Amino acid sequence: MVLRIKNVDIVTVDEKNRILNNSNIYIENGIIIHLGDEIPGIEIDETIDGRNKAALPGLVNAHTHMGMSLLRNYADDLPLHQWLTEKIWPVEANLNGEDIYWGSLLSMAEMIQTGTTTFCDMYFFMDEVGKGAAESGLRAMITRGIVEDRNDPDRKLNESRELFNRYHKTSNDRIRVMIAPHAPYTCSPEFLVKAKNLADDLGTGINIHLSETKREVQESYEIYGKSPIRHVYDLGVLDVHTLAAHCVHVDQDDIELMVEKEVHPVNNPGSNFKLASGFAPVQSMLEKGLNVSLGTDGASSNNNLNMFKELNLAALVNKAVDQDALSIKAVDALRMATINGARGLQWDKEIGSLEVGKRADIILVDLDKPHLVPRHNLVSALAYSTYGSDVDTVIVDGRVLMHKREMKTIDLERIKYMAQNRAMDLIIR
Repeated sequence: MVLRIKNVDIVTVDEKNRILNNSNIYIENGIIIHLGDEIPGIEIDETIDGRNKAALPGLVNAHTHMGMSLLRNYADDLPLHQWLTEKIWPVEANLNGEDIYWGSLLSMAEMIQTGTTTFCDMYFFMDEVGKGAAESGLRAMITRGIVEDRNDPDRKLNESRELFNRYHKTSNDRIRVMIAPHAPYTCSPEFLVKAKNLADDLGTGINIHLSETKREVQESYEIYGKSPIRHVYDLGVLDVHTLAAHCVHVDQDDIELMVEKEVHPVNNPGSNFKLASGFAPVQSMLEKGLNVSLGTDGASSNNNLNMFKELNLAALVNKAVDQDALSIKAVDALRMATINGARGLQWDKEIGSLEVGKRADIILVDLDKPHLVPRHNLVSALAYSTYGSDVDTVIVDGRVLMHKREMKTIDLERIKYMAQNRAMDLIIR
């Protein structure tokens, strides 16, 4: 089957950041086979009119907790430690698989409607997340978040191995699995090494929270005499491919260690701001050659899963923090939300840019909006002016998941109804 998107402005996010105006995209069997002028004589099965639209790679949400959408707006305006220990963890203890299934589908619906085509999730009941990803058509890296159980330390590692065996590279390789020890403050050194060894054994990577708060860093120095990043570095955890969420409170020594081990930091500006965690030194990391991507974190600490908002925050806030108008330019933020995220998830050979031979993970942004006129610079318009609600069409692996804002793969009304009921029941259990 050949799908053609015609008369569209293509933001490739390739190595040269090319933009192809009033052009065409040809997709066959989920693969981009041509970008540019029309191909005469080719049999086309379906055409999407891209006039007044921009085509760009689907956004990559490199760090989130899908099931936490059920706790959206539940425990706001609290410091991170209090938020976690007094509000979130007690409620999470009552979660079951059906809760996670509907909460995750709610998150997936929101991400589709705001242009995310790939996500990396760290939570539990991950079979339910995998099931939802298979049904929705999204591309997913699923990771079973592990807080060490001292009474049965191997149980969650075994669950992660089983998850890998069931889901890794399934659904036409749309679903993959990494190993996810939650953080150095919830896992002992011995357990972190076990998690790293499991990832090494399975040939996959590690997904972990690192240096999110000042308190976390201070306690690491009190217990281990070193920063969280130096701690996991010395344990050898960073010897495998590592996706490191947050990395807010890092110094130049930490950055040098991450550069040496080719760690992939994930900036979560919305969540970090709301929880008052601070500002990650993103520009410094990029200048040192680190591949920094973007994530929303969970909807309970961000209140939305809108990656265009994160893209906008990344492009704005670092300028003020660094007092430098050139810090995190629009194109930098766009790359963080697309190809950098794909690279962090080890998917950059397949997705993250619009190039011949890559999988067709594409979104169309409706440019026929007052806030997107005039368009002196299309990349600037995407970074500074675009809303998630401007996304018109979402395609993953060549399959249309949304067109003209109409969802094609999931029943949105049923998902909202079930998620609302599960959320209300969860709080009173």
